[in-house]
Amino acid sequence: MTLLRLMALAFLAGSSLTSARAADWPRLRGPNGSGVVAEAIPVKFTGENQLWKTPLPGSGHGSPIVVGERVFVQACSTDNAKRSLICLNAKTGKIDWTKDVAAQKPNSIHRKNSSASSTPASDGERVIAAVWDGAALALYAYDLTGKEIWNASLGAYSSAHGAGHSPMIFEGVVYLNVDSDLSAKLVAFDAKTGEKKWAVDRVKERASYTTPLMLEEKGKPAQLILGTTTTVDSYDPNTGKTNWTYTVAWESRTKLRAVGQPLIAAGNIVTYMGEGGSGRYMVAVKTDGAGELGAKGKAWDLKEKDRTPYVPSALAYEDHLYWVNDTGFAACAEAKTGKILWYERAFPKGVSSSPILVNGVVLAFDETGRSLAFQASPKAYETVGESTLGEPVFASPAAANGRLFVRGMQNLYCFVAKGS
Repeated sequence: MTLLRLMALAFLAGSSLTSARAADWPRLRGPNGSGVVAEAIPVKFTGENQLWKTPLPGSGHGSPIVVGERVFVQACSTDNAKRSLICLNAKTGKIDWTKDVAAQKPNSIHRKNSSASSTPASDGERVIAAVWDGAALALYAYDLTGKEIWNASLGAYSSAHGAGHSPMIFEGVVYLNVDSDLSAKLVAFDAKTGEKKWAVDRVKERASYTTPLMLEEKGKPAQLILGTTTTVDSYDPNTGKTNWTYTVAWESRTKLRAVGQPLIAAGNIVTYMGEGGSGRYMVAVKTDGAGELGAKGKAWDLKEKDRTPYVPSALAYEDHLYWVNDTGFAACAEAKTGKILWYERAFPKGVSSSPILVNGVVLAFDETGRSLAFQASPKAYETVGESTLGEPVFASPAAANGRLFVRGMQNLYCFVAKGS
């Protein structure tokens, strides 16, 4: 089945354009890191639906974000001498501007990582990128025309796997998990001025690459949630004060690494992790309580050898979890209990990209650039489309304003409903 048909099945059917502009895709995994496309997108395909394809000036594994009619993505030059933030026109794919930072080749990096694996974030007025120059991390803030507003050094960074941390923005504050093999902290900066609001130290174990998310419940203060190898924590986003902590209980010798993004499902925070051939682990943590939650804070866990995801992120939809794991298997589990309902081979090759969910359909890519769409249904694994991009894909796709953006190793692609 062609990508044309895949898009027709993956997006919400309709016959006319929406009257209001749909939501942006402002950070890694979209709004609040959920990976869910919350917009009605018309689809009537009668021919090719590739709007444009733009070669990128450098490689990288970071995902695109979308702000109005601008797309932002980060890249690394072939010689590792610079890191770039690239702004493209979402309608035409034309590169509007590029901002470069001098860099160097890192001493150590995982074979499936890159020197530009971070995804920028935006609040609609500015775009903020976490940049690893091969030795240290820093935040750079630009307005939407490319003018630098501020930058802030985050100090030396060291990990055998390299960097890949992505910021998020909430109510004018930028949050970033700075977790390495040597130290771990969560930092907050004023998005407008670059002033440091607060920083809190976290328990160091192994570098994790997760991005914080916000838990907003009616009648309760917002909670800033971060889950890594060692703990899942709730913070006051204004002060950095800890509300509660759940310490991950390990039974194996190896403490696993958190890469895929935590999510909210059935009122719990679901975090998952892994490490090479050392196994996988997924845990759901309750969101109430104070201080150290201990055993009472765990709703359920899965101690699977390899069935749960490690690098790719999972999705929550209608009381169920869906994922495609690193070895190419798709799965569905009950969000309240963690019980796996089905587990089926989806891809023959490895998967690093995280799927997105649109109108009850999961869209995923493997590392070769092959894509699959399957129904988000607890009854059975049912594919509804597949295609091949033609180049490797490690980044996660983005969707906004009726368009799907996919980053390959050499190009950024935009697909759109015909007539949109």
